Amino acid sequence: MSTSGGELPTARVLTIAGSDSGGGAGIQADLKTMLAHGVHGMSVLAALTAQNSVGVQDFWPVPADLVTAQFRSVVDDIGVDAIKTGMLADAELVGLVADLLGTLPAPVPVVVDPVCASKHGDPLIAPDAVVALRERLFARADVITPNLGEAALLSGLTVQTPPDELAAALAGSGQTWTLIKGGHAEGEPIDRLYRGAEPVRSYPGPRLSNRHTHGTGCTLASALACQLALGKEMPEAVGAAKRYVTGAIAGGFALGSGIGPVDHLWELRGRID
Repeated sequence: MSTSGGELPTARVLTIAGSDSGGGAGIQADLKTMLAHGVHGMSVLAALTAQNSVGVQDFWPVPADLVTAQFRSVVDDIGVDAIKTGMLADAELVGLVADLLGTLPAPVPVVVDPVCASKHGDPLIAPDAVVALRERLFARADVITPNLGEAALLSGLTVQTPPDELAAALAGSGQTWTLIKGGHAEGEPIDRLYRGAEPVRSYPGPRLSNRHTHGTGCTLASALACQLALGKEMPEAVGAAKRYVTGAIAGGFALGSGIGPVDHLWELRGRID
């Protein structure tokens, strides 16, 4: 992490994702999470959304040449210590990002959050992109972070399939690690980390009554990228990211007339109080 001017004070983390005009998810959530972790956050805007607390009204993929230009601008000058990907709306964009990740001058941790739908159920990905995620992008990832619905869609199974079977079905997609999030399951929410098809560790958490959970998936994946950039090993990094997002969910607040965002600065607010 050194430059000609001396040692950098922290890690550099890049997000490649979509913009949430309401500020609760996407690029905006990623950068807030990075700020909360004390790392230097950078962004490649891959999609624009018209989005608020009640849903996603529309979205537009960013042209490929603009995605490439943003990526090259950051990587070739500033460099990166970890990368997180989020909303990539179509197969062309997924393939482009996979190719760009293959040009990195040195390996860095890559966290792929396979965003398929918004918190409100609005689709954020074209059907052909599902195949491209598995066949192109996952091979560039160190870890993927699907929720149960995304894991089912990506594996061709159902949401009732046990997490161990979902992980086994995704094990041949190229990534080393799979984190299947359990927040959409009944009962206690348990996230499960797998290395290939082998279960490594479970991360239970409380079922919080707060309904304001917009941006949860983006926030967890970004927190994980931050922890990896700061040098933690995968199981420890997942545990730290889980702790952070649990606190953010507990602090989620009403904003607009629908589902409000998690509180990315909950730890800072706690210190101030």
